[in-house]
Amino acid sequence: MENQKNNKFLGEEKISKLLLKFSIPCILSLLISSLYNIVDQIFIGHSSLGYLGNAATGIVYPITIIAVAFAWCFGDGSAAYLSLCQGRNDTKNAHKAIGNSILATFVTSILFLILGYLFKDNLLYLFGASSKSIKLASDYYLIILMGIPIYMLGNSMNAVIRADGSPKISMLATALGAITNIILDPIFIFGLNWGIKGAAYATVIGQIATLIISIIYYTKTKTFKLYKDSFKININIFKNVIKLGISTFITQISIVIISLVCNIMLAKYGAKSKYGADIPIAVIGITMKVFSIVINIIVGIILGAQPILGYNYGAKNIDRVKEVFKKVVIASTIVGIISTIIFELKPEVIISIFGSNEPLYLEFATLTFRLFLMLVTFTCLIKMSSIFFQAVGEPTNSAIVSLARDLVFFVPLVIILPIFMGIKGVLIASPIADFLGIIITTFLVIKFFKQIETIKEPVNNEVYLKPSNPGVIITIAREHGTQGKAIGQLIAEKLNIPYYYKEMTALAAKESGLDKEFISKINSGKDLLHDLYLTSKPVKYAIIAQEKVLKKIANQGSCVLVGRAADYVLRDNPNVIKIFIYASKEYRIKNIMQMYQDSYEDASKNLERSDRNRAAYYEMISGQKWANPENYDLCLDAKLGKEKTAEIICDYINKISKD
Repeated sequence: MENQKNNKFLGEEKISKLLLKFSIPCILSLLISSLYNIVDQIFIGHSSLGYLGNAATGIVYPITIIAVAFAWCFGDGSAAYLSLCQGRNDTKNAHKAIGNSILATFVTSILFLILGYLFKDNLLYLFGASSKSIKLASDYYLIILMGIPIYMLGNSMNAVIRADGSPKISMLATALGAITNIILDPIFIFGLNWGIKGAAYATVIGQIATLIISIIYYTKTKTFKLYKDSFKININIFKNVIKLGISTFITQISIVIISLVCNIMLAKYGAKSKYGADIPIAVIGITMKVFSIVINIIVGIILGAQPILGYNYGAKNIDRVKEVFKKVVIASTIVGIISTIIFELKPEVIISIFGSNEPLYLEFATLTFRLFLMLVTFTCLIKMSSIFFQAVGEPTNSAIVSLARDLVFFVPLVIILPIFMGIKGVLIASPIADFLGIIITTFLVIKFFKQIETIKEPVNNEVYLKPSNPGVIITIAREHGTQGKAIGQLIAEKLNIPYYYKEMTALAAKESGLDKEFISKINSGKDLLHDLYLTSKPVKYAIIAQEKVLKKIANQGSCVLVGRAADYVLRDNPNVIKIFIYASKEYRIKNIMQMYQDSYEDASKNLERSDRNRAAYYEMISGQKWANPENYDLCLDAKLGKEKTAEIICDYINKISKD
C-alpha cells in the first residue's frame, strides 16, 4: 500500500514541488563534499606559501582521486548490492557484501600506501611537480598518504550509510569532516606555523572525524548487521559488488586521466612560457575545484530528479518525463549562464578567494577562467544528460555522453593544440571539447525523445488473478530455445491449474502503474551495458512490482509460473516446486531457427544474448547463479520433446502430492 502511495506521488504530484523535495538535499550534500576539497587551497593561498603551495596540493589531488575511485567502486557497489538485498528481503548476503567491501577497501588502501611511498617522487613528477614545488608537494603528499586508509574507508562506508536509508547521517559525517578541516586549517597553517604540513594534518583529522561517525553508525544500522563472518572472502558476492561499482570507478579514473594529461601539458608548455611550470599547475587545480562546485549543483539537481524520471518513464508517462527534463535543462542552463558571467566578467572575484598577488599568477588565472570555463554551460548540460540517461535506463547513452567529452575530445585536444598554440592550447581544448560534446549529447537526446514519442499511451487492459485451489506452485526456469513456455502451458492443462507468463507483467503493471510493455522487456538485453540497465530506477520499480504480484498469485493457490525468477522470489513458500529445463546448444538453435525464421548465426547470437541476460537478471534478483542444478527440485533435458517433458513433470508433481 505504501509503495502504491509513493508511485502515485511520483506520478501525479506537481513536478516543481517534487524537484525541490528531492534535489535540495542532494545539492547540499554535494556542496559540502566540494567544500571539503577546496578549503586547503583557500588557506594555503593566503599563507606565505602562495601559489607554490596551491601547486603542491594540485599535484597531489589527482593521486587522491585514484584512491577514492577504488573506495567508491567498493562502496557504491556494496551500497547497490544492499539495495538489491533490501528489495528481495535477503538478510543473508547483504552483510557479506559490505564486509567484503570494507576488507577490500582496507587491503587496497594499504597497498596504495606502500606503493605510494615507494614511488613517491615518480608520482609527484608525473603529476606536474617541478624543482620549485617538489619539496612542498612531498611534504603534503606524505601526510595525506598516511591518511589514505582513513580517507578510503570513510568514503566507502559513507555510500552504504546512504543506501541503508540514512542520507542525513551520511551528510553529517561529511559535514563534520569539512568543518573540522576548516577550523583546523588556520590554526595549523598560521597559528602553529606548520605551513603546508598543517593543511595536510587538518585534512587527515577531518577525515578521521568522518570515519568515526561512519563507524558509530555501523554499530546501529537499520537493515544489516556486521559479523565476523561478514569479512570472510566471498568471491561470488564480491564479483557482484565490483560489477555494480565499476561505472563509478571508470568515471573517477577518467577524471584522473584528464588531470594527468592536463598537468603534464601545463608543466611542459608552462615551462616554455613566461608563467613557468608552477603557476599553471596551481591555477588549474583551483579552476577544477571551482568548476566542481558548479557541476555538483547540476548533479544534485538531476540526482533529485532521478526517482521522478525513473517512475514516470517506466509508467510511460512521457509528457511528465519531458516536463521533468525541460525543467532540469532550464535549471542547469541558468546555473551555467550565471557561472559563465562570473568567470568571464569577474574572474578576479573568484581568484582573490585563493590569495596570492603575484602578477603573472593573476594574469594566468584570469586567462584560465575565461578560456577554460568559457562554455561551462555546455559542460553542465552534458553532465546533466549523462545522469538523465542513467535515470531512464539507457546506460550506453550515458557512457557515450560522459566519455565522449572527456576522453574522446578533451584528452587528444589537450595534447595536440599546444603544439600550435603553446600553453593557451591547453586552455582552449576545454571549450572545444564542450562544443563537440554538446553536439553528441544533443543528437542522442533528440534521438531518445523521438523514440519515446512513438510510444503509445498505456492501454488499461484489465487483468485479474485466476481462481485456484490450494496446491503446488510450479515455477519453470528455462534456457532459451527449450520451449519452456509451451511446456508450462501443457503442464497447466494436464493439471487443470492456472498458467501465468505474460499475465504476470500485466498484473505487475496494474499493481505499480508502470507500463506492461516496459515491464515485459526489462530482460530483453538490447543495451550494451545490460547489468547497469538492471540497476536503473525504472527497472527497480518494475522488479519490485513483479515480486509483489508473484506472491499474490502464489497466495491464490496452485498454478504454473514461467520465468521472472519466480523460484527465488517464492523460495519461502513450502508449496513451490522448482523446475529447470535445459538442452544442448544445437537443439536449441534448431528450435529458435524454426520459431523465428532466423539464420543459424542469428539464432546462435540470439541464444547467447538471451541466456546471458536471463543469468544477469536472476543473479541480480537472487544473488545466486542461474542454471545451478542445486537451486531446483527437478532439471530436465528438453530434447525429450515438450509433450514428454510435461508428462514427466506432471508425474513428478502427482507423486509428490501423494507422498
